[in-house]
Amino acid sequence: MPLIILDRDGVINKDSDDFIKSPQEFIPLPGSLEAVARLNAAGYSVAVATNQSGIARGLFDLQTLDAMHRKLEKLLAAVDGHLDGVFYCPHAPDAGCDCRKPKPGLLQQIGRKFETELTGVPVIGDSLRDLQSALTVGAAPVLVRTGKGERSLTQLAKEPDLANVPVFDDLAGAVDALLTGKLTGKNK
Repeated sequence: MPLIILDRDGVINKDSDDFIKSPQEFIPLPGSLEAVARLNAAGYSVAVATNQSGIARGLFDLQTLDAMHRKLEKLLAAVDGHLDGVFYCPHAPDAGCDCRKPKPGLLQQIGRKFETELTGVPVIGDSLRDLQSALTVGAAPVLVRTGKGERSLTQLAKEPDLANVPVFDDLAGAVDALLTGKLTGKNK
């Protein structure tokens, strides 16, 4: 079964510079839930890789994060979608962990869980660190303009390794391209 990895905030749900701290603040982006359901229907395993430093910062706790993910699962179920795994880094940016994107640990955890090499696996994100983490494991980075995506676009010019990253308006557009063969990777 092919694998795809999605960032959460700014890709699936609205993002905030003040963090998403509660289920009430967790608001799906238009078309994102349906895009996940289309991936499921096409036979993809869908994993989420998300930095959640709000835990280390004391903005919310693990129970609240779990409640956000339960809300996401319930909303996905309503459109016949699901996630095959949610992987998160709870550490602060200065913690020195290997799981905070752009470091590779979170994506490596996903590769182990799904028993797959990550070479060519699409990783869809809205920030430079999402794209950089994809490169560290040989995955195929994809940028969406939602969330921090527009800001990230300006940074791409300074990153020669990311010069040819495909860019889409949103998750739905990226999924359309993937499912119609216009976005290729090892798993298509």
